[in-house]
Amino acid sequence: VLFAQGSAELTDEARTQLAALARRLAEDESIRVQLLAYAKDTGGGTSRARRLSLSRALAVRSFLIERGIRSTRMDVRALGDKAADGPPDRVDILPRRAQL
Repeated sequence: VLFAQGSAELTDEARTQLAALARRLAEDESIRVQLLAYAKDTGGGTSRARRLSLSRALAVRSFLIERGIRSTRMDVRALGDKAADGPPDRVDILPRRAQL
C-alpha cells in the first residue's frame, strides 16, 4: 500500500486494495497479516520517520478493523526509514497462516 510522501492518509487506490484484502481475510480466518510500515526521512530525523510509519500502519490496521477483521490477526511493525528496497513511503502486508 503506497502513501504520499509525508502523509499517513489512505489514498483511494489504497482503500480499494485494502477492501479486497479485508474480503479475503473475512473468508479465511486462519490468515494473519504482518504490517511492515516505512516512511522516508524528509529531514525530521529517524524518530519522525518512525512515527510517520507507525501512523501509516495504524491507518491500515484501523481500515481493516472497521471492516470486521480482528486486531489480534494483525502484527504492526513501524520501521521508519529502514526500507531495503521498493518505494520508501509504503506499508507492506505479509500474510501468515495461523500455526496450530
